[in-house]
Amino acid sequence: MELRIEKYNNSLSALWDRFVLQESMNGTFLQTRKFIEYHPVGKFTDSSLIVYKGNTIVAVLLACVLSNDSAKIFFSHKGTTFGGIIISHQFYSALNMDMLMTELDGYFVKEGYDKVILKMTAPIFCRQNSELIDYFLYQRGYAQYNELNYYMKLERYQDDIMEQFSTNKRRNYRYSLKNNLTFSRLDSAEEIRHFYNVLLQNLKKLGLPCVHRYDELLDLKFNRFFDNIEFYGVYHDEVMIAGSMVFLFHGDILHTQYLASDENYLKLFPMDFLIYHLIETALQKQMKYLTLGICTEDNGKYLNLGLSRFKEGFGADFCINRTYYKGAVT
Repeated sequence: MELRIEKYNNSLSALWDRFVLQESMNGTFLQTRKFIEYHPVGKFTDSSLIVYKGNTIVAVLLACVLSNDSAKIFFSHKGTTFGGIIISHQFYSALNMDMLMTELDGYFVKEGYDKVILKMTAPIFCRQNSELIDYFLYQRGYAQYNELNYYMKLERYQDDIMEQFSTNKRRNYRYSLKNNLTFSRLDSAEEIRHFYNVLLQNLKKLGLPCVHRYDELLDLKFNRFFDNIEFYGVYHDEVMIAGSMVFLFHGDILHTQYLASDENYLKLFPMDFLIYHLIETALQKQMKYLTLGICTEDNGKYLNLGLSRFKEGFGADFCINRTYYKGAVT
């Protein structure tokens, strides 16, 4: 049976989200319509695709169309961490992937795209091994850039969290215990505002903009993904001095979307205190992994060695986030 590619329309949002969350082997809530539509209308020109085999959805691509120097770019997706090709676990075979890539390349040519960019789901977030997708993208001439991602296998931390820390991190955490710090989940909008202020201050110091506005964080938490997004804070004498926004994936991954601290309190080691308690929280939730995000910039070309040393100090392992791209598709 032949494959059929159709453009997404809003009437299909429920089917799309069910496929991504329940039927795919590499989809996360970051690729749902419920997530991407927190962005204001008009920010992106949607070019998302649904692939059918008969009447059954077998793949989706969350995507937007960009224009750059008169080039038409299929980008999957500019508004979320992961986009890429999301595949049904029942469709996942070499024969089917070969057919799918043939259809997609033909579609990109027909629609006049000059470039295709696919930010794939990192392997640790996939429910099945996704290397077959990597192979067929390589076979079809896609190049790639890699970003270095850090994560912890939490089974190693169950007996003694600090045993996995470097000597310096153990010392820092023990020192933090002397500084009257407390750790708590942030449940109210006002508590989240305090965290957001710490985050803005932290990003300003680094010369970086904040991807999310405060009202967008509240929308994501309270209107869209109450069970998938949480906030935590570290306090010193009732003043928040560090915090994190975390995403919960598949019931077994806790991901630190944001980590931030007030530079005026760094001598109290609030980040070491925060990471310890996030590990403890993930263990209490019976998570398998805690992910700390990437340490690279400029599409993976630059490695922030200070940040990588910080994460390695907690015993973190490494994995690769891959983005595939192809010029004029012929």
